[in-house]
Amino acid sequence: MEERRPHRWDGPPWWNHRAEEEEGAGHPRPPWRSTLMLTAFVLLGSGFAARGQPERERLDALAYALLAGGALLLLWRRRWPRPVLCATAASALVYFGAGYPYGPIFLTVALACFGAVVAGYRRTAWTVLGALWAVHLLAGHWLHPWLPPAGDPAAAWGEEVATAAWVVAVLAVSELARVRREQGDRDRAERRRAAGRRADEERLRIARELHDVLAHSISVINVQAGVGLALLDSDPEQARSALSTIKAASKEALGEVRQVLDTLRTPGDAPRAPAPGLDRLPELVEQAAGAGLSVAVERRGGGGDLSPGTDLAAFRIVQEALTNVVRHSGSRHARVRVDRTRAALRLRVDDDGPATGAEAGGSGNGLAGMRERAAALGGTIEAGPRDDGGFRVLAVLPLRTAPGARKPSALAKPENRSKPEKEDR
Repeated sequence: MEERRPHRWDGPPWWNHRAEEEEGAGHPRPPWRSTLMLTAFVLLGSGFAARGQPERERLDALAYALLAGGALLLLWRRRWPRPVLCATAASALVYFGAGYPYGPIFLTVALACFGAVVAGYRRTAWTVLGALWAVHLLAGHWLHPWLPPAGDPAAAWGEEVATAAWVVAVLAVSELARVRREQGDRDRAERRRAAGRRADEERLRIARELHDVLAHSISVINVQAGVGLALLDSDPEQARSALSTIKAASKEALGEVRQVLDTLRTPGDAPRAPAPGLDRLPELVEQAAGAGLSVAVERRGGGGDLSPGTDLAAFRIVQEALTNVVRHSGSRHARVRVDRTRAALRLRVDDDGPATGAEAGGSGNGLAGMRERAAALGGTIEAGPRDDGGFRVLAVLPLRTAPGARKPSALAKPENRSKPEKEDR
């Protein structure tokens, strides 16, 4: 059974470029202007063609009714392409069978066929045009003695070849338009899917950024709040220091969250503040010290500026790793090693453990976020317990891409080579 494509043909002609804007909500607006122009052309063209065919029947009221009716049927070629095609073909057959002069009436059949093919009714179009040619062949060679005009001889076989070529040309042009329409639909669908993927990746990036900003700052606030509560009565000065650390951490977190949200409000504008990078490692060390964690930083390799994406990813990976130490490790000392070569940036964060085993209130997305950041740059993350105790996070971020290498998707997750210890770890 023939099926109609899920979309309809709604491309307005070049002289009716506003037809699409004027369509109603339910059905396409009839193309009045183009159809009236075509009707006038068919009527005038048929009258002009009749002057050169005196042997054919003269145009009368029936002839003009068939000419005008077949052309006006094209008003509904977009809404009902199959009935319009059949009706225009029938009017052309009656016109030809009545012996009227040849003329542009067959143009209405060609346009109706074009609309049917583009709308997806290919079988109907091929069948109708094939039947039209077969009836023309039958009437021109076998039925002409009984058809007007009287004494009309048999048609020349050259005319049949020309008619067949006309039929093939109409179908070929219609099929080409259909293929181009379907290709355009596929391209538009692919663009919509690509836009959806970009939106998903952007939402993931923003969620990851917010997680890294808030998790680190709130971990510091949580530790200092506990210190302040414990020392509120016995050591008010130390409690005051803890509250000052909470104020500073919350202020910085609000600033970074505001920066992320500003990029949402004004997409495409340059951020008001530079994205954090490894040059802010001393700030991370200071914040960790405020949470009771001593951090030793070791740098190896050459200097030079990193790309903004690599610099931000490296900073967030170290930040999340230190946040996990504060949350989950009983050790109050951590080591950060930054090793840069010409090919890669290696980040290693170690703590001596052991894991506290206490509920830290994390979301469980810390390691996943680090893996996604590394994968977006073509890098890897290894995280897990060390053989001698403690925990290690090792990140490798390439600094240059080999020719022909394929950039991994930001959603790709490298294989987890070590069993995570708890929650984010």
